[in-house]
Amino acid sequence: MSRPPDRLTSLFHSGDALRSRSVSDVVLWGRLDLPAPPARLVADWEREVAARLELEPGDVESLPLARARARWPDYRHCVQAMSDWTRTLGLSEVLATSEVALMACRGARYHHDGEHYGGAAFCNLFVSEDKGLDLHFPVAGHRIPLARGTAVVFDTGQPHAVIRRHGGGFDPADFAPGLDCTQVFLTWELPIEDPHVGRTLRVDFDTDPAAALGIDQEQVRLNGERAVVCSESGRWRRPA
Repeated sequence: MSRPPDRLTSLFHSGDALRSRSVSDVVLWGRLDLPAPPARLVADWEREVAARLELEPGDVESLPLARARARWPDYRHCVQAMSDWTRTLGLSEVLATSEVALMACRGARYHHDGEHYGGAAFCNLFVSEDKGLDLHFPVAGHRIPLARGTAVVFDTGQPHAVIRRHGGGFDPADFAPGLDCTQVFLTWELPIEDPHVGRTLRVDFDTDPAAALGIDQEQVRLNGERAVVCSESGRWRRPA
């Protein structure tokens, strides 16, 4: 007798209460034609990463967006390209009303973001050159090469990581000091309850209303139990 498929449920804040929904395995991606950021801006990011952020392997941290915009003549072009692309996906004008941030990562351990951003989908635009890294979704079965112009939309509850191309999992040694492996990207939080976002990612809502009434913290549940992600493999497991 075959085993029934795993059931993933995201419990997220909706107004003053929690609401349940499915976790989408839809990952949308493409490669946009973007001009390279100015060399002086890239150098500024490198100094910021080295001097202030001091990124360790797997770390993901924010960079100052306002300062970058002042030194980035093609920033508007990047945003417009992303807006045009998301519109072709059926997301209408949702990008224009969503919060944007500038991030840097030195790889990323396998994780999900459903405990803090369960009410959102992430929309990322990578602006660094190809450094031999992939964005990997082990459960959903997607592996996306990262290069300038790589654009991705995905459910925050879906496990993902940034790992070495062709690697089998996250290994800190792949991001050792001295290696050029930092990726910079713009990220938007798209409201999952927006009808265009929910429909495009094929999210079902109110899938477990009883669970939403019984807890007060956002989380992802696997077959009815709270679950976490193994940081090295991306597999679901129960909390220790």
